[in-house]
Amino acid sequence: MLIVTSNKIPGHRIDAVFGEVMGLTVRSRDIGAQVMAGFRSLGGGELPEMTKALYESRQEVMARMVTEAQQRGANAIVAMRFDTSEMGGNWTEVCAYGTAVFAIPLAEGEPGATGQSIYLTSAAAQQSTQPTTPAAPVAPAPQTPQPPFQQ
Repeated sequence: MLIVTSNKIPGHRIDAVFGEVMGLTVRSRDIGAQVMAGFRSLGGGELPEMTKALYESRQEVMARMVTEAQQRGANAIVAMRFDTSEMGGNWTEVCAYGTAVFAIPLAEGEPGATGQSIYLTSAAAQQSTQPTTPAAPVAPAPQTPQPPFQQ
């Protein structure tokens, strides 16, 4: 799935808009990580425990957003953003959202085509013209006689 923060995808035509999609999670802070982060904050610098938790949360909400977009028939998300807020003292909400769309790469010669879109359209054209070899028939698995049920 192609995900961009811009409203358009260079070299692509947006053919359908499926609406806003999002992924959301609310996480509580691990007490051990919070204590360690508290000690580390005294000296300043990065808090690796909190960085890891935020990174994992963002990956999770991105996956949820992509799943929702795919369920709607989208192959791309435009105008993607993250939103983070604190709830209560120990809960953090992380949200990823954007607009689910169906984007078509522009071929060579089309106004607005880019090197990437030309590559994508030519690769797709080559795939569709290559002969496919028929799959060998699969023989059914032999049936093993089951012993009668006994108590």
